Amino acid sequence: MFNKEKLDAQKAERQNWEDKKIAKVLAKNPERKAKFTTTSGVEVKRLYAPEDIADLDYNEDLSYPGEYPYTRGVQPTMYRGRFWTMRQYAGFATAEESNKRYKYLLQQGQTGLSVAFDLPTQIGYDSDHSLSEGEVGKVGVAIDSLKDMEILFDGIPLDKVSTSMTINAPASVLLAMYIAVAEKQGVSAEKLSGTIQNDILKEYIARGTYIFPTEPSMRLITNIFEYCAKYVPKWNTISISGYHIREAGSTAVQEVAFTLADGIAYVNAAIKAGLDVDEFAPRLSFFFNSHNDLLEEVAKFRAARRLWAKIMKERFNAKEPKSMMLRFHTQTGGSTLTAQQPDNNVVRVAIQTLAAVLGGTQSLHTNSRDEALALPTENSVRIALRTQQIVAYESGVADTVDPLAGSYYVESLTSEIEKKAWEYISKIDEMGGAAKAIERGFIQQEIQESAYKYQKEIEKGERIVVGMNKFQIEESAPKGLLRVDPQVGELQKKKLQDLRAGRDNAKVDQSLNALRKAASGDENLMPYIIEAVKEYATLGEICGILREVFGEYQQSVIL
Repeated sequence: MFNKEKLDAQKAERQNWEDKKIAKVLAKNPERKAKFTTTSGVEVKRLYAPEDIADLDYNEDLSYPGEYPYTRGVQPTMYRGRFWTMRQYAGFATAEESNKRYKYLLQQGQTGLSVAFDLPTQIGYDSDHSLSEGEVGKVGVAIDSLKDMEILFDGIPLDKVSTSMTINAPASVLLAMYIAVAEKQGVSAEKLSGTIQNDILKEYIARGTYIFPTEPSMRLITNIFEYCAKYVPKWNTISISGYHIREAGSTAVQEVAFTLADGIAYVNAAIKAGLDVDEFAPRLSFFFNSHNDLLEEVAKFRAARRLWAKIMKERFNAKEPKSMMLRFHTQTGGSTLTAQQPDNNVVRVAIQTLAAVLGGTQSLHTNSRDEALALPTENSVRIALRTQQIVAYESGVADTVDPLAGSYYVESLTSEIEKKAWEYISKIDEMGGAAKAIERGFIQQEIQESAYKYQKEIEKGERIVVGMNKFQIEESAPKGLLRVDPQVGELQKKKLQDLRAGRDNAKVDQSLNALRKAASGDENLMPYIIEAVKEYATLGEICGILREVFGEYQQSVIL
């Protein structure tokens, strides 16, 4: 198909011409770079041609959408069948306030809920704990008990709405509360659909809202896998997250590599616990970031699908096609948003939305323009949701599957990201897997070095961030930002006081004692947690029992 001698001669002639032309251009425009790279350090050529993809195996690596290795998408029809789930991440202050925001978003055309929890909830403390002071309801909704969860979803039919919950260390407790709320609505667990993040390894790597040491944390995760496979079959039991890895400063290649390495660790843990890979793997899902380098992001999503399919088939001998499909949620890049000229963030989010859709995401959250300053207002949230809707209904990019397939640049970059990610995964394998690599500080160190390099490029002006280090303007303090009422903490404390006074405390103690005994053995803990939740044991009380049995994780110092 390709005449190598002729192509080599053409390339040499072209390169000679390019060198002369570029030298002239740079002499007139010194601000332009002689060398271009993606955020992952992949050198970008001036022009891509057929020879750049001559080595690709189209039969294996591309195939068709809905076919192994799923480079082009996990469904044959993709968005021609139905659009991605438009799922705006929301939650602040009290359950009452957040319930109003959810209903507003559903009225505006959102097709799925995504719950943000406050920091005390994320680390398993009740709102009246001393460590919760000043943090209640700030970055998400405060959930202390089943009572709060009932209010949060009041008037929202859980058999008709898919819900994602960004919760990790206490994921089993929040899932138990969700199941109990559904039961009170008359909705059986078999009808529930949604996702819990439940990804503890990335907490040790990048985010920090961990509670328990690695071994009991992995036990809780595999307990959820096992329980949901039997009783909540439509539920995605984990969302293996590269989002926070990227937010911490990783490159696109590192985001793929470290996320899939975590995924390998979870699959290994589940198999070790006696689960069949094809029993739980179809309910694994992933969560990725979408940044501004549009074509690198598209290639990243395609490479991640191909890598995961090969890992599941070749390493874990998965037989079911759904076990090999990498299904993922995307959130636009929070770390890319600037406090300077916040309206510019609308444009950034639009580019990132386009990248996620062109890359074949299954659901999407679009950040709001004011999130570098505060929690988003209703107006900002509406613009963010409208961004998704305009891309879906007006842009035309959802009319065909994998519209950038065959692009010399995108195909070459997809393969380059796959290759570089494999190198990282192989190195982590040599260390004994993701958990061992985390213990050694390897993954954290790699992310820190990438974040430092990126920041230095901005400070030196080598990387332009519009409105921040170039094209600045004089700005006044922004107005109309959303502020959480500081009295939320006191309100939650009063709720807890009333709850403890009104519940059957003898039954609460009985359920907590049963949980303590089960945690000390090797039983699946989900039935015990659900029972405690139904008796209105609080999140802090349940996590307190598990802290007592499991202990707490201590982060190692990276030198």
